[in-house]
Amino acid sequence: MAKIVVTDNLKTELEKFLSKNKNADLVSTYLYYLEKKFLLKPVLLIREKTIYQGQKELIEKLEAQGKLWRETEIKIQLQQQSVNEQTTKIYICPFTGKVFGNNTHPNPQDAIYDWVSKCPENTERVNGLRAKRFFVSEDPDIIKSYIVKHKEPITKIVFSSAITGKLYNSKSAVIEDFVQNQIKPLTVTEVLNQNRFQLDENFLKFIQQHMQEENLGAFVEALAKFPEFTSHVEGWLEEESANNE
Repeated sequence: MAKIVVTDNLKTELEKFLSKNKNADLVSTYLYYLEKKFLLKPVLLIREKTIYQGQKELIEKLEAQGKLWRETEIKIQLQQQSVNEQTTKIYICPFTGKVFGNNTHPNPQDAIYDWVSKCPENTERVNGLRAKRFFVSEDPDIIKSYIVKHKEPITKIVFSSAITGKLYNSKSAVIEDFVQNQIKPLTVTEVLNQNRFQLDENFLKFIQQHMQEENLGAFVEALAKFPEFTSHVEGWLEEESANNE
């Protein structure tokens, strides 16, 4: 028969459990013991309807399969040019110096009208409304004075969720979102009492290995050594005897 050792810490945990669940059966108590002994924290991966032994095991498996996050590259434009060497006409805000070029904006005249009508620095009023006054120039020398040297975009490595496609600045941020929105924690008892979801292969092997009849017998034998559990052990044995009659 398998040998089971109940440490002081596990004994305390079992006492608390049985104090709260006075009519707990043998299987439920043993499952609680397994949960505490092996620090089991099963999780349901909702989209795959599969239960895993723990969050750590699930994340490691998904990372190894490339199913959690992907490295991707994005470009960050530092500055959008308003005027360049091909610009032949510009529209200038007299209050802020904001400029729109005829080749860098699809509707520069509409854009300058919209800008000066909302510009906070524009204190000129006509009939109570902001004056829509602006400058226009086709002078090449004036246009050149508005040309700002173009800065190349910055290339940055970011991480995309393999599940949602959303971009994150770090792998840890992807994982945090995954934990919050894609998995659900369960107790071992909840795992055994449901039939809607399948168990991950490794977790299924673990459960099958520890739920053998000889392990349950060894667990009862281990608890029988403690007077605190006598009433529960006797109750389980009586129940088993009645079931076998």
